[in-house]
Amino acid sequence: METTNKKTGSKLIPILAFILFIVLVAFYGFFFLGHDDNIIQGEAEITEVRISSKVPGRISRYFVEEGDKVKKGDTLAVLSAPDIEAKLSQATAAEQGAAAQNQKAIKGARAEQIQGAYEMWQKAIAGVDIAKKSYDRVQRLYDQGVMTAQKRDEADANYKAMVATEKAAKSQYDMAKNGAELEDKMAAEALLERAKGAVAEVGSYVNETYLISPVDGEVSEKFPNEGELVGSGAPVMNVMKTSDKWATFNVREDRLSGFAIDKKIKAFVPALDKEVELNVYYIKDLGSYAAWKSTKTTGSYDRKTFEVRARFTSEIPEVRPGMSLIIK
Repeated sequence: METTNKKTGSKLIPILAFILFIVLVAFYGFFFLGHDDNIIQGEAEITEVRISSKVPGRISRYFVEEGDKVKKGDTLAVLSAPDIEAKLSQATAAEQGAAAQNQKAIKGARAEQIQGAYEMWQKAIAGVDIAKKSYDRVQRLYDQGVMTAQKRDEADANYKAMVATEKAAKSQYDMAKNGAELEDKMAAEALLERAKGAVAEVGSYVNETYLISPVDGEVSEKFPNEGELVGSGAPVMNVMKTSDKWATFNVREDRLSGFAIDKKIKAFVPALDKEVELNVYYIKDLGSYAAWKSTKTTGSYDRKTFEVRARFTSEIPEVRPGMSLIIK
């Protein structure tokens, strides 16, 4: 009888062990495989400003290296552009010529020309006086019957011609004294302004050969080396704007309930082993195909992913772009 009981007990042990194994697997699947991961991972981002020039040239000199801190207005590099400098010399010479023409138009004729016109006018006045006296004398003789009508007509014509000559000489003197006409002065001034505009334009190109930092930040990358050519608009370096830093997370829509615009959230930074506070300012879906259709027919639904951005509520210089941030 005892032998029978021992045999029965030895058969139950494997069965009980198998049942226990099944129970353990079920518990494991229930507690570990049946639940979604409660961790949302993101990373730190920063605004990068690309430094480039409007004019092509050769990198003459760098004043900064990667990792250097810079201030707004600092000179980062200088380009060598001989063709731009040559154009500036040409534009400057053209401006000087236009300025001289404008001064000539404003000033008018030279003093010698004005004096010569005045003398010619005075000579014409004297000619009118002589012609008038001659005409009066001939007219008296004609009235006395001792002078022919032909001589009287000749004296009259000579007198009228001298009057016209005096008027012409007076006009020449006035024109020399008053200078160029108003239209000529306006044209000369317009040419001068055009030349100044050309100088200003080329000067702006010269200024573009000096690469200036538009923000306070840190140099993150340099592309060409000194002595290399760069084209118009080609990037020369990147500057990180350290004051504009944020975090980005990809969140499934069924977990968006914990996020809202202007809501404060906590995130853990593994690299720094510290927790930081952020303020959500941007939520947008990552998009889908235009002909999107649900792939779930029963029991569930397709869940889209949203990009959530949040800014740090306080400046934390230790947080570098690319560092992971964990939300539990």
